[in-house]
Amino acid sequence: MIFVILKTSLLKLKIVFFLLLVFPQFINAQAFRNYSNEFLNIGVDAAALGMSKAVVATSNNVNSIYWNPAGLVGIDDYQGSIMHASYFAGIANYNYAAFAMPIDKESALAFSIIRFGVDDILNTTELIDNQGNIDFNNISLFSAADYAFNMAYARNLIFKELKFGVNAKVVRRIIGDFASSWGFGFDAGLQFERNDWYVGLMVRDITTTFNSWSIDQDEFDKIKNAIPGQNQELPETTEVTKPKIQFGVAKRFKIGRLFHLLSEVDLNMRLAKTNDLIFSDIVSIDPAVGLQLDFDELIYLRAGVGNFQYITEFDNTKSLSLQPNFGVGFKYNGIQVDYALTNIGSVGNALFSNVFSITFDYRFFRP
Repeated sequence: MIFVILKTSLLKLKIVFFLLLVFPQFINAQAFRNYSNEFLNIGVDAAALGMSKAVVATSNNVNSIYWNPAGLVGIDDYQGSIMHASYFAGIANYNYAAFAMPIDKESALAFSIIRFGVDDILNTTELIDNQGNIDFNNISLFSAADYAFNMAYARNLIFKELKFGVNAKVVRRIIGDFASSWGFGFDAGLQFERNDWYVGLMVRDITTTFNSWSIDQDEFDKIKNAIPGQNQELPETTEVTKPKIQFGVAKRFKIGRLFHLLSEVDLNMRLAKTNDLIFSDIVSIDPAVGLQLDFDELIYLRAGVGNFQYITEFDNTKSLSLQPNFGVGFKYNGIQVDYALTNIGSVGNALFSNVFSITFDYRFFRP
């Protein structure tokens, strides 16, 4: 019986590594995008954002569907989570909701939805008619919104310290009546825990994520000659998102009788040359460090630093920027409320945002 379990688990691991190695080679001829579906990189859960997203090794609740689906094995009962944040001083809104449930003692299932959108955008493409007359009645409103629908499955592998999770996602992007797209992809993750040490590996878009765009030809014809010599051709209708890898190591310390300190270091890797702290023609690495101090798992204080970027100044010199984050949280009887002061878009010149999230654990409400 033990041999059968080991053989089955090893087979699953082989399948994962096969996907990692084969699929990127299979679609090597496709038009990769270094930055595609970037709204999926913003992050969820104020607790994680307060730690600069350095949670890939320790995430173990309903929000693991985003950070590392392997952590879903850590839930004991139904869990739910919601989050709202405003971006660019309220111009854009970011909303997230998730639900998770254990299947048995060894596995769990979760669902989530993310929406990032800008609403009530003025459409002035028909403001001026062919005779040059201005008619404000021709102004209409539209929305540009990105959606992600996720379903994740997680289970223990071989022994309880090793967990595996996979996340299937459907991406829907809409730009008014002008264009829309459908996309599909997978994420996969592993977590290992022993003696208060935690190791996590998360591969986003493990098979790459395809987005196929449909562009309204009539709407395009209205604007294609708006600027002479520009906007003459339809843009590409297919986007391919490269895989991204996150690797984290964490340690949990006990301080006295009631205090605990959790520290984690993550390496966020893109398979492209960027302005990250460590970069090459093959891979660029952006480290992140997060700390969480809790009092009897009741009150939490969090801090982190990440998003190390080289910025080119006007005189062509380069300077290194970083993004600090701060957060607090409170958990009592199955309800956890978290707050983070963070730049949710990870853009150095953007304003910092106030992010709130609530997590519910139904285990505390059972009679």
